[in-house]
Amino acid sequence: MSLTRPDLDALPAYVPGRSVPGAIKLASNEVPYGPLPGVVDAVTAAIEGVHRYPDMGVTALRERLAARLGVAPERIATGCGSVALFEHLFRVTCLPGDEVVYPWRSFEAYPIIAATTAATSVRVPNTADHAHDLDAMAAAITERTRLVIVCSPNNPTGTAVRKADLDAFLDKVPANVLVALDEAYREFVTDPDVPDGLVEYGDRPNVVVLRTLSKAWGLAGLRVGYLIGTPEVAGAVRKVVTPFSTSLAAQAAALAALDAEDEMLRRVALITAERSRVVEAVRKVYPEVPETQGNFFWLPLGDQAAEFAAQCERAGVIVRAFQGDGVRVTLGTPEENDAFLGAL
Repeated sequence: MSLTRPDLDALPAYVPGRSVPGAIKLASNEVPYGPLPGVVDAVTAAIEGVHRYPDMGVTALRERLAARLGVAPERIATGCGSVALFEHLFRVTCLPGDEVVYPWRSFEAYPIIAATTAATSVRVPNTADHAHDLDAMAAAITERTRLVIVCSPNNPTGTAVRKADLDAFLDKVPANVLVALDEAYREFVTDPDVPDGLVEYGDRPNVVVLRTLSKAWGLAGLRVGYLIGTPEVAGAVRKVVTPFSTSLAAQAAALAALDAEDEMLRRVALITAERSRVVEAVRKVYPEVPETQGNFFWLPLGDQAAEFAAQCERAGVIVRAFQGDGVRVTLGTPEENDAFLGAL
């Protein structure tokens, strides 16, 4: 007799981007320019206090984020990356059998979290151009639906939801269904028609926005994410967060990174400029590459995905294959991107 849940046998494990010694890694949506100024010093200083527990309320960081975003600290919850906050959000919204509607393909953690919280996944296929099918997502909402996820820009396809479409979608969602806007890649958005979820929808009681410091802010290895919702929703999430999950070093690094916003924006501008250059070059070989607003782009290669990734690896470049669907390629430095184009 199994000592663990038998339904988990069929659940695929989360697959991180691979690292191969000596190869260029373009598989994990990391930024390539190292920690922001001040982060290493802040972490080094924090290490001297690691024999003490960190502030469980993450007070200093929540207050800093609140001031930066123009919201009350009571509306913010922090966690071990935005993916952990999604786990907590599932817990505070869903009982066993409740439904969560989300697009597919999208962030691969969504179905894993749903299964482990005993929620029922309702996957809505993306459109032919690899974007959310918001009409179909709205139609998929039932009386059992407790949570709907909109990932914009969408990981791994890079497509983003424009304001007019999101306005119409949110107007269709019942007031008792929570909509989670996953904006992990918000800082890379350059399309003016793609809304800032907090600015445009932060006053809606059934909307919560999730963001991370792992991407543009360069803290992927320290795991800091945050959520903005009503005081009721954010407070419920803070109740179920694993105690002390935002470590002393992570909090110190986050505060230092936020002090370096100008440098973050400079680096983001480098990446978005490379995005335009590289995608234009890739489309000369694969015209089907969709528009992207993340720090990555999508090659819809279907069953050829694994072989394409293997060929890239043989050329010394690691990309992320989603077999049967496509390949996600992270933007790196110009030299790294040129190596990918050479492999292509």
